[in-house]
Amino acid sequence: MTQERPLQFKSINYTGLRPGPRLIITGAVHGNETCGTKGIERVMAQIDCGEIVIRSGSVTFVPVTNPLAYQLKQRSGERNLNRNLFPRDDPQDFEDQIANWLCPLLAAHDVLLDLHSFNAQSQPFCMVGPRNNEGTLQPFRHAQQERALARRLGVRRFVDGWLATYGQGVQRRMKGSEAAQLEMVLRYGVGTTEYMRSQGGYALTLECGQHADPAAPDVAYRAIMNTLAFLKVIDAPQPEPIALEDMEYLSMVAVHDKLAAGDQFSRTWSSFEDVATGDIIGHRADGTPVTAEFDGKILFPDVNAAPNNEWYYMTRAGQDFERHTE
Repeated sequence: MTQERPLQFKSINYTGLRPGPRLIITGAVHGNETCGTKGIERVMAQIDCGEIVIRSGSVTFVPVTNPLAYQLKQRSGERNLNRNLFPRDDPQDFEDQIANWLCPLLAAHDVLLDLHSFNAQSQPFCMVGPRNNEGTLQPFRHAQQERALARRLGVRRFVDGWLATYGQGVQRRMKGSEAAQLEMVLRYGVGTTEYMRSQGGYALTLECGQHADPAAPDVAYRAIMNTLAFLKVIDAPQPEPIALEDMEYLSMVAVHDKLAAGDQFSRTWSSFEDVATGDIIGHRADGTPVTAEFDGKILFPDVNAAPNNEWYYMTRAGQDFERHTE
């Protein structure tokens, strides 16, 4: 059992007089990612002073989802909250205690907007879910609504394929493992948005910019306001969707593992850098080069990855985003 800490969880709900969707907006799932918190607090201040009125449905704000990590001003408290996010009868760490509060809260809503930031300098981007499917990994039926909302958040870069690609890596590492053990490890890939989809809703992760970028809270604020307007939770003009020709749509299609402590990147890579077929990404401990197997962009390179863990992902241009938004 995890130790008890002098912390508490906080959510604020505003409910309109007319029926409508139940929206939840979260910030600081990672404690050093504060742009979402700032954007949420700005919107709540406008609601509280009467500048914004919630007309239809409801919105629940969680300005600080992980209060321990936020207090410590670091990514995690005792572990990464955005992995293996499920309720537990026997919580083992502080993030398990968060999950026991957060998961029922997510399940009570229809739509999640989860606001994050990232370490390297790059443009904001949105992580979207899978296509509609009846598969066992992440069955889903709201791709049209989810991707329509994504196009109205105010960003131009979109990425899909997280859980399926992560799952491919898990299955490769655990080939021959018992089904129950494999399922347990696959659960590690489930965070806020994946859990929301598992409960019948839809969800988007918006990466608002670099952690310290003064513009990131504005990106979060704009996304919140556009979401409230698009879902008709407030009376406001409908936000225009980003034009399909102005979008950058990428699909995660491959994950490469670090096999030994001596594996090293050939240089410092940043997410969304272009790579061409045959480019040397790094070298194995024995000197064998690791090369790009196709033209694409590298994503989430982890110089501190442990052996037998994800080292970097590869993306290629996605196809037919618009089939799910018209």
